[in-house]
Amino acid sequence: QLSFKTENKRMKIRAKILIQKCYLNVFNGIFLALGLMLLTFGLWLFFDRNNLFSVLFSSGENQLVAYISCMLLGIGSAITFTSAVGFLGSVKEIKCLLVTYMSFQILVFVTQMAILVLIFMKKEEVHNQWNNRIDEVISEYGNESLAEQEHMWNILNAVQHNMECCGRYNVTQWERNKNKENSTQIPCSCIKSSLNKWFCDVPKDSTYSMGCEEYLNTWFENNVLILTAITISLLITQIPLITLTGQLFRNIRKNNIWPNE
Repeated sequence: QLSFKTENKRMKIRAKILIQKCYLNVFNGIFLALGLMLLTFGLWLFFDRNNLFSVLFSSGENQLVAYISCMLLGIGSAITFTSAVGFLGSVKEIKCLLVTYMSFQILVFVTQMAILVLIFMKKEEVHNQWNNRIDEVISEYGNESLAEQEHMWNILNAVQHNMECCGRYNVTQWERNKNKENSTQIPCSCIKSSLNKWFCDVPKDSTYSMGCEEYLNTWFENNVLILTAITISLLITQIPLITLTGQLFRNIRKNNIWPNE
């Protein structure tokens, strides 16, 4: 029969275990929600062919969007699996699952740190590629031999029409386009027109004077900011998760030792 002192110690440990399980499951839920955000972000990039990033970086040899989406899908899936392991391990108090969970947490933490460093190191390079690709699309716009790129041109038209802008920096950029019937033509989306064709004959002073660069850069920066915020939030959440898992593991082991004394 256990002594009163031993029973009291065991009760205190059980109380700690219950509190730690509660906090662990709360943080694990936050961790899972953030992981699902990454998974959703990756699915959006992978399947939505109407977003600018996918359109600009999914053609030809440039498969940047495919790499990013696969990376996000992989991490999001790993986080979902890890959260399930952690939940099962804490509820059932299975020590081997808690060790596995903590190991996965450390692995994901290191991976997230690498991604965060990569985002800051490659952001400017990707942004320059972003602008270069927009310029390429503008130069190729309306080329009958590149009919497979019409999807890109339609999205560019939608941007120019909806944001009432023309070209990346201004309307003069369209002078470089060699696919027009004459040099004075500009895309019909650069004016308030519903004509269903690539170019229109209109005077320059009737076109949208502002370039689309500000809108395009804002769109790019917002998406990078969202991805960075999710990554940082995951890192912050993982610190208490790893700590709580270690403490819970120790207390469960202590609790299992008491009956043998």
